[in-house]
This record gives sequence, C-alpha cells and structure tokens, in this order.
Amino acid sequence: MATPAEYYRSLPPVSKFYGVTCLMTTTAYYLQLYYPQDIALSYEDVIKRFQVWRLVTNFFFLGGFSFPFAIRLVIIAKYGVSLERGPFDKRTADFVWMLIFGAFSLLVLAVVPLLWTPFMGSSLVFMFLYVWGREYPNVRINIYGVVSLKGFYLP
Repeated sequence: MATPAEYYRSLPPVSKFYGVTCLMTTTAYYLQLYYPQDIALSYEDVIKRFQVWRLVTNFFFLGGFSFPFAIRLVIIAKYGVSLERGPFDKRTADFVWMLIFGAFSLLVLAVVPLLWTPFMGSSLVFMFLYVWGREYPNVRINIYGVVSLKGFYLP
C-alpha cells in the first residue's frame, strides 16, 4: 500500500497543480490571508481597476472546507488524474489547453448576468467530470454502493 507521499508523487503534474492550488487557496482563506471578494470574478474590477488576476484566481476557490469541497477534490484526484493518465497520456499540453479552453468558455458565459457566478472553480471541476464521462462512456460507476450507472450518465 502506498503512503500519502508516494501517492502525491505519483500524481500527474496538471491535476496535482490544480488540486494543490485549490487546497492552498481554501487554506489561505481559513487563515484569513485574503477575503474571498479579493479573488472573485468581477468584470467591473477587471475593466475599471485592471485587476486581471480575477480572471484566473476565481477558478481556484472551491468554497470553504466542507463535504462538497472534499467531493470536488476527489473529482480532481480521481477523474482529472484518470484523464491525464488515459486519453491525455504524454499529452500534457493538450490537457492544459483543454483546461484553458474550458476556463475561457466559462469566462465568456459569465458575461451573461444570469450565468455569472463569482467563483467558477466548481464549474471547472465539473468539466473534468463531463469530459471523463465522454471519454469513458461505458465504464460502470457505483455511487455509494446504491446506484450503478454508466460513465456516460455520471455528469
């Protein structure tokens, strides 16, 4: 059985970076090193105050430490790693491009006031799940040992 350090070292680079960055962003929030409104997506602040970091940092906040936060990290660790080791094996640049394209698409959609949300990290994590479901449509998934369905229906 692998130790946590061995498991961490075995993770592919992009999923490891994104998961650790999300974890560190939430930890910094709980240590009160910043306020969430300082990294939230606000097009007004981006345009008028030239706070361009908001276009990136909003993707790293998955909410406070909670059960949904843990589930999102598990999705990154299971499905993001599975994608990076499977269809994107030895194609790290393609995986990064997929993430950039997904983030850019979410930023474009957020221009519509009805679709705007201050933090889009959970939407980006859901993109991992969606792409995984399309890459592995026939894999059987067991949810809490109660429901069994195909990967196509997971998202």
